[in-house]
Amino acid sequence: MRSGEIKALTGLRLFAAVWVVFFHFRPLLEQAAPDVSSALAPVLNSGAQGVDLFFILSGFVLAWNYLDRMGPSWSTRDTVHFLWMRLARVWPVYLVTLHLAALWIIFTLNVGHVPAENADTLTATSYIRQLFLVQLWFQPYFDGSSWDGPAWSISAEWLAYLIFGFLALVIFRLARATRARSLLLLAFATTLPPVMFLLASGQFYTPWSWLPRILLQFTAGAIACAAVRRLDPSDRTRMLAGVGASVSVAMIIATLYWLDAHPIPDVIDSGGVVDLLFVPLVVMLAIGAGTLPRLLSTRVLVYGGQISFSLYMVHELVHTAWNWTAEQFGLILAGPAGPWLLTAVFAVTLGCSALLYHAVEEPARHWMRRMVDIRGTVPAMKSADSGRVEPKLSA
Repeated sequence: MRSGEIKALTGLRLFAAVWVVFFHFRPLLEQAAPDVSSALAPVLNSGAQGVDLFFILSGFVLAWNYLDRMGPSWSTRDTVHFLWMRLARVWPVYLVTLHLAALWIIFTLNVGHVPAENADTLTATSYIRQLFLVQLWFQPYFDGSSWDGPAWSISAEWLAYLIFGFLALVIFRLARATRARSLLLLAFATTLPPVMFLLASGQFYTPWSWLPRILLQFTAGAIACAAVRRLDPSDRTRMLAGVGASVSVAMIIATLYWLDAHPIPDVIDSGGVVDLLFVPLVVMLAIGAGTLPRLLSTRVLVYGGQISFSLYMVHELVHTAWNWTAEQFGLILAGPAGPWLLTAVFAVTLGCSALLYHAVEEPARHWMRRMVDIRGTVPAMKSADSGRVEPKLSA
């Protein structure tokens, strides 16, 4: 199991993104459907953990695709190629949403009576930092670091991408000397420190807490991938892993409801401990078969996973626009029309995500790949002057 897309993990990306979206949309859901909001509160209130799941998935998928190439020995060329491929994957959508956020701030400064809360951050220095994906590196808290709120995690991931070349060297050698079972235990242990910091401080959101979250969760995902690459599961093992994945999801949900009713003393974000279940879930989905892996691998959910990055990046722009409109014109989501209006907001969010994916993310990614991924030649052309055969590079 060393190549090809793991479709169940692509489908899981959709649920990680939707979890974050619902976390930010909680006030709207509470207005439109208070009973539903109350019933789902334990899960929705912990939606920020979807970002940690993204970090683990990112480390896993990048190791899955690049460990064989970048792990055996250091190659500056391969490392630069890797970084360009990552830029091709995230930068186009990031740039578009960055400038949409800037335009929105300018709009609110000149229209109506409700200026954007982060209008004071619209400076040349902030722009340069955000343009180069380093805005988060200069401050201990991620709130207010980015004009488009979710972009803070892309700045954090860019840091992980920059160290991946060195990380691949270490994990490749670690995997050669370590059994799969020990690698799995190590991957799980790597997720422990952020949870320990949570239990010690009482909350996830502390100064520079984003740094161990990205570095350790990303590394845990990469180590988990190294373990999976060493496995040769039988059909029975794959079926058991599929059942285990379903149990992991049930345990995550049950734990969130239990901690909502019985919070850990002096800990505000008790739900953060479910991060410990993410590595087992990802591993079992990667090797598993059965109901849940098959469901996540369906065409609809895989497509949802493909547009999940655009969904993640654009949803807060839609949310912010609705909040401004509601405050500007005194709109509320309460009453019989509330659920329908909220459904429309969700539909607009999904529509914008699909549009961003097809109009920006995919075309720009292929365009940027073609700049450096030139392979082979078109049919040779003979020089009329010298008779030499001159290859013509394909685009």
